[in-house]
Amino acid sequence: MYKRIMAATFLLALIIVVIVQAMDTREEREAENGGLSNLSSGQKAPDFELATLNGETVKLSDYRGKKVMLNFWATWCGPCREEMPDMEAFANGLGKDTVILAVNIDSQNDVQTFVDEMGVTFPILLDSQNIKNAVNKRYKVSAMPTTYFIDSEGLISRKHIGQVSLQSMEKFIEDMK
Repeated sequence: MYKRIMAATFLLALIIVVIVQAMDTREEREAENGGLSNLSSGQKAPDFELATLNGETVKLSDYRGKKVMLNFWATWCGPCREEMPDMEAFANGLGKDTVILAVNIDSQNDVQTFVDEMGVTFPILLDSQNIKNAVNKRYKVSAMPTTYFIDSEGLISRKHIGQVSLQSMEKFIEDMK
């Protein structure tokens, strides 16, 4: 009888340890992601600060009051390359109330040459995959390209995974506050 009680106590203690460790791991993951377990429409877009190609610092919160197309891309991404001319055309037709921020996630590659070849004139921000709280992790980017449309109040209006056409960019921005 004593052995059964000891075995049950040991088993219960083991279960408690496993549960506590699982909860700690989940909390650590959420902390790494800026405390966000899920990003969806209507949720506040996480603020960030990144350097541009020319060394300036940009914060998302600097654009409060404007609509933001936040695009995550990489130089090795075929659909990103195909999307860039539409993004440039969109940028050229933007009013003062909308901005494109294109976050490059592979800054170890020659981003400047890519930008020059594509004729990109909108801001290119550099994110690093080696930083624990990288912006692409906070935004839960799992495929390239991924684009968030953020309204003038800083709320996520839409998340689009994959290439976005010029017509869709225009519609998604038009549909926002």
